[in-house]
Amino acid sequence: MLLFSKSLTMTGRRIAAACVRHQSSLTTELIENMDKKATWDRFYTENNSRTSTFKNFEWFFGFDSVRDFILPLLQAESNPDALLRVLDMGCGTSALGPCIYRHSPLPVRVTCADISPVAVRLMQEHVRAKAIHPQNCSSQLEFVELDCTQLHKHYGSCSMDLIVDKGTTDALLRSKEGRGKANQVLKQCLKVLRSSGSLLQFSDEDPDARLLWLETEAQEQGVMAADVGVQEVGELRGVCYYCYQVTPRRVEQQ
Repeated sequence: MLLFSKSLTMTGRRIAAACVRHQSSLTTELIENMDKKATWDRFYTENNSRTSTFKNFEWFFGFDSVRDFILPLLQAESNPDALLRVLDMGCGTSALGPCIYRHSPLPVRVTCADISPVAVRLMQEHVRAKAIHPQNCSSQLEFVELDCTQLHKHYGSCSMDLIVDKGTTDALLRSKEGRGKANQVLKQCLKVLRSSGSLLQFSDEDPDARLLWLETEAQEQGVMAADVGVQEVGELRGVCYYCYQVTPRRVEQQ
């Protein structure tokens, strides 16, 4: 447990330091309240006000660092014309979701969702001003305000093919009241994923801590089960990042 707590503390400080270099009050708020909507509204408002033109803000790294983890999971089903459903959960103002939309050779419907209406509005305005042309002309892209602890209110069971989480769970786990929310998010992700789908969590959390948490929380006897794996993404600015893949597994009813 000590390793887990220490790792979370380091993660939270890295995230906050990457966000704001010269605003100590916002840094403190981020470290303590990463699970709060008001915190992110303030962050995206202040971050956007510092530049005259819009710039995507990337947690950890951009799409090019993880495209080989994401695109191979977008594979044709029995109906090749069906839209694959992708959720970029806690998208912020990252270009990750739009890049999936742009580069997927198969038709996808990418939903970029965030709890902050400020982030959602900024992305909507950016895409309207600078159109993105998808590789597949049938692909769709949308931005929605969404509390990721409430996925069941927006998506039916077994409705998503891929959920991408780049730093969102890290933020929840680091928050004072976020551990329960992170558990809830994980369980809901597994419920809305198809049996062939996957949840990808990109994190700097050490596998000794994250794997234990995922393997414990992703199982619910008689109700839910999942397979969990990890791959190393690489090192960036002295920090090693990982891709945790969680795949729901059908539970045989007794």
